[in-house]
Amino acid sequence: MVETNHVHHHGPPPPSVVVAPPSVISIPTGPKVHQPHEQLHQLQFCIHSNAPWPEAIALAFQHYIVMLGSSVMIATLLVPQMGGDNGDKARVIQTLVFMGGINTLLQTLFGTRLPTVMGASFAFIIPVMSIINDFNDSVFSSERDRFRHTMRAIQGSLIVSSFLNIIIGYTRAWGHYTRSFSPVVVVPVVCVVGLGLFERGFPRLAQCVEIGLPMLILLVVSQHILRGFHHSAHTLFVKFGVLFCTAFMWAFAAILTVAGAYNYVRGQTKLSCRTDRSYLISTAPWIKVPYPFQWGAPIFRASHVFGMLGAALVSSAESTGTFIAAARLSGATPPPVHVLSRSIGLQGVGLLLDGIFGAAVGTTASVENVGLLGLTHIGSRRVVQISTAFMFFFSIFGKFGAFFASIPFPIFAAIYCVLFGLVAATGISFVQFINFNSIRNLYILGLSLFLGISIPQYFNGFNASADHYPIKTPAGWFNDIFNSIFSSPPTVAMIVATVLDNAIDAKHNGGDRGLSWWVPFQNRHGDVRNEEFYSYPLRIHQYIPTRFFK
Repeated sequence: MVETNHVHHHGPPPPSVVVAPPSVISIPTGPKVHQPHEQLHQLQFCIHSNAPWPEAIALAFQHYIVMLGSSVMIATLLVPQMGGDNGDKARVIQTLVFMGGINTLLQTLFGTRLPTVMGASFAFIIPVMSIINDFNDSVFSSERDRFRHTMRAIQGSLIVSSFLNIIIGYTRAWGHYTRSFSPVVVVPVVCVVGLGLFERGFPRLAQCVEIGLPMLILLVVSQHILRGFHHSAHTLFVKFGVLFCTAFMWAFAAILTVAGAYNYVRGQTKLSCRTDRSYLISTAPWIKVPYPFQWGAPIFRASHVFGMLGAALVSSAESTGTFIAAARLSGATPPPVHVLSRSIGLQGVGLLLDGIFGAAVGTTASVENVGLLGLTHIGSRRVVQISTAFMFFFSIFGKFGAFFASIPFPIFAAIYCVLFGLVAATGISFVQFINFNSIRNLYILGLSLFLGISIPQYFNGFNASADHYPIKTPAGWFNDIFNSIFSSPPTVAMIVATVLDNAIDAKHNGGDRGLSWWVPFQNRHGDVRNEEFYSYPLRIHQYIPTRFFK
């Protein structure tokens, strides 16, 4: 794209003036035209550049705090319905965080090699709830026995369903599918990866608005207003604003709790606002290392396994959109198809490990941590790898981990409002590589964005009102597969956009679709920067401080 300005001449130009063709005219006056750029300009550290060690460690701890919210929320939602007590909830959180650390290391070292944290996935909620409901009418000697039996069934279904991701990844079937992508598909997929999680944003914040809303306002003000006063304030609030705002609002919530502000409110408000209602610190073990088959031998049942396959497929779709956003926010090229295949295959290996270690759900790329890359302007892979040390430490030393897990969830929800919005905006940034004046492209983008949000909202709203999802047949596994798929905004947006973009006059609109920019990045040797960012196997000197080689 060439920056041009239109110059109006009245009459023939003077003999001394040479009129250049319109394509090369460049005059500094007139409106500014912003050219497309493959990389963001404001990143302070990209994927291969590393912040100083003290700063990197503090940033890594911030990544741990951000990923903790989803693990706590999933355990709080599922464990009581399984029959588990607060001690069981603490152990499930420990296991989810521990497996998040293992899977993050696997992805950053051998998978996409992007700075993406792998965290607990909400895509598995539907099949896990089906397993829980299957055992509700069964007779057990105690609620604890029912909890352990349910966890063993979840283990078995995770183990078997993991082979779906392993197969579609390492046979490169997923790569062949993503090869049909263009920027027209990438825009709605990445957008909906963020926008589709709106229920974990302001609706959760509003459950304790006197804590959540000030947290949101404080985070926005500190990031974009207070930082302008001094250079040190810029570093403090841009890079570590989440930590400082969380600490301040957490202390404020503790003061309200001690002062008795929530003594005479309804139970849900107490659960959301009070800092002493999680009961995690008192029930968590001091030291407990998650180990294989900690709940007992896995139970394999065909209906549970098939139901889990839909969630495994959804986690692949959601991770793909998150990986593309992470590449843009870390200064890397869009991930090539062979890297996406490799990452999904390795995600299947991670899902297998989740089942072996007894995690309540599988893992997927954490959208909130990718948003944190953009919020801090730091896309360093080393920072994310250091964060796994905090995941391992606080998952093993349970009392310390439970202390941070007791942060009221409305504080996390306020953070998510900013981070999910950043990821959605990252998807919009790919619009610059396509012809946005094409009605064809507008049609595909609009329909895929709208259906990507509207269809899952219908499915989830139907479940909230009728206590079951719209697809309800005698085959429970069939219901779980398709209800999981159509309840996932990124999966719906990906299906709609891919079908429309490759079916509606695709051959004659390659330039409008942005293929001339996109395709070189998708080939193994299409762009030399691909080899730099996604080279495999590893070179060990990349992970050892430079001073050791001097």
